[in-house]
Amino acid sequence: MKFLWPHMLWLGVLLPALVLAYWALLRMRKKRWIAYPGLATVKRAQSVDWRRHVPAVLLLAALTSLVVGLARPMATLDLPVDQRTILMVMDVSGSMSASDVSPTRLSASQVAAKAFAARLPAGVRIGVVAYAGEAHLVQAPTRQREDVLAAIDRFQLERSTAIGSGLAVALQTLFPDERQAISGAASARGLKRSGAVSLDDAQQRQHDDVALRAVPPGSYDTAAIVLLTDGQNTVGPDPIEIAQVAASHGVKVFTVGFGTPEGTTIGFDGWSMRVRLDEDTLRQIANLTHGEYFRASSGADLAQVYDALHTRLALERKSTEITVFFAAAAGLLMLAGVALSVWWFGRVA
Repeated sequence: MKFLWPHMLWLGVLLPALVLAYWALLRMRKKRWIAYPGLATVKRAQSVDWRRHVPAVLLLAALTSLVVGLARPMATLDLPVDQRTILMVMDVSGSMSASDVSPTRLSASQVAAKAFAARLPAGVRIGVVAYAGEAHLVQAPTRQREDVLAAIDRFQLERSTAIGSGLAVALQTLFPDERQAISGAASARGLKRSGAVSLDDAQQRQHDDVALRAVPPGSYDTAAIVLLTDGQNTVGPDPIEIAQVAASHGVKVFTVGFGTPEGTTIGFDGWSMRVRLDEDTLRQIANLTHGEYFRASSGADLAQVYDALHTRLALERKSTEITVFFAAAAGLLMLAGVALSVWWFGRVA
């Protein structure tokens, strides 16, 4: 525990003086009883009655609490976040129709996502991005939980899986003034890595613009992205490249791999495909952005994952002044001392 005004703790040296004063008062009363022998019986009765010391002890405890409160103590606590934006990036590709997770992967993910959204603090804004072959912002960040739940219920399955596109749309939602720069930086990174095509001037400027504004990974505390997928990227930009853009903006990406370890074969829209989770990519995304990777093989597992995410995203550890608790304790102790004194002895002191 730390104190904003630690010098006020010196007032604590007065407390032993009060104890001595109380002891001296008892000695004076004892002498008075001796001076009046007829009161010997009363003296003996009071000397064995421990209750007469209780109000004084409570008053001393109250004064001790007040001294600590005056020093303005600080403690590190887990508190609900005041304001934050969370983008839920949800996979709605055809593989989510697989029934290896009951009743289907999509249904189980919707149930868990809605429960997660409903539990978040009222001050948190939630946005929803759905992606398959393309990504769409199906619900702009809002504090209206009914709109978020309705958006999750409206998911429709489509072909392909564009994880990178889902991440890009989430970043463009968080930084609307940088839509072109984010898209251009992602393209530039991909072209530079392949070495097959040189950057034109516009792409180079976009890449350099984002690079100049880069911040430490994980340092953007006012927003986070939760990405869920059950497969691997098949179309669109490389999700690792988009994750690097997210890292340069300081945005944490928490990734959730959903589905059974062995995968499954499904038929969708006239196609038959074998779907398997690309955990390596999800781990890389989380590591690059200083997020965390979670694995869920069932609806119950997914619910536990969202419980863990709730703890990480809905609560934050911060140093907070707790003077009010010591002041409240002092008040309660004083009231208890007065109440007991009146009850037992018919007087306040």
